[in-house]
Amino acid sequence: MSTRQTISSGGAWEPVVGYSRAVRVGNHVSVAGTTAAAPDGPVGGDDVAEQTRTCLTRIRAALLEAGASLEDVVRTRMFVTDISRWEEVGRVHGEFLGHVRPASTMVEVSALIEPGLLVEIEADAVITRP
Repeated sequence: MSTRQTISSGGAWEPVVGYSRAVRVGNHVSVAGTTAAAPDGPVGGDDVAEQTRTCLTRIRAALLEAGASLEDVVRTRMFVTDISRWEEVGRVHGEFLGHVRPASTMVEVSALIEPGLLVEIEADAVITRP
């Protein structure tokens, strides 16, 4: 039987909403939707590339805490508030994951949880090394 490991970012909403930054069961890790949210507004302001970079940096940190890495990512889902900026998001995704080339989806949404957030990313990983 696989054990369940939950990873917390320490965010105030995690216990209220009832979620974890990431969950590992066996060799599978799922990272929750990750944004560039910060107390004084999104990291990167209205720069969607910088917000994407922050999302992926946070995802990488959660994966590492779960014993995984970006090399283990098999799927990403990207939610953007303006699909016309897809290439800016896609290029940063490629900087982090171009060598891995996970299955990926990008869709436009009407809004994210806080005003000013332009992108949210989820990731799934499968650890294949011993």
